[in-house]
Amino acid sequence: QLQASGGGLVQAGGSLRLSCTTSGDIFSINGMGWFRQAPGKEREFVAAIRWSTNTIYYADSVKGRFTISRDRAKNTVYLQMNSLTRDDTAMYTCAGGRPITSSIRSERGYTSWGQGTLVTVSS
Repeated sequence: QLQASGGGLVQAGGSLRLSCTTSGDIFSINGMGWFRQAPGKEREFVAAIRWSTNTIYYADSVKGRFTISRDRAKNTVYLQMNSLTRDDTAMYTCAGGRPITSSIRSERGYTSWGQGTLVTVSS
C-alpha cells in the first residue's frame, strides 16, 4: 500500500514536499514514481527513482525544480517541489513497482498506486 501526503495550497514561486510511504510487502517494489493529473488533462509522469539501480528520472517540465529522494529507513519517497507555477497545479499520485528503464516514465511500469494528494498553486 502507498500513502501520499503533503499537498496543499501554495503561492507561485513557493515550495512543497510530497511524501509517499509504503507499507505491506515493501520488498515487491524496487522503484517509485510520481505522476500528476491536472484538470482536463491526462495523467503525466513527473519523477521516478529506482533504488535497485540508483537511478532517477525527471520530466523535462520539472527538471531543475523538483527533486525526488528516498528514505530507506522510513520506507518513504519524497518529492521536493520548488519554484512552483500554476502549471504545477494537479493531483499528484505516487506509484510503486519494479519498472524497467523503458517503462519507468509510464503508468504501465507500476503495479501499486496511492490515493493522490492535491497541489494547488495560486498566482
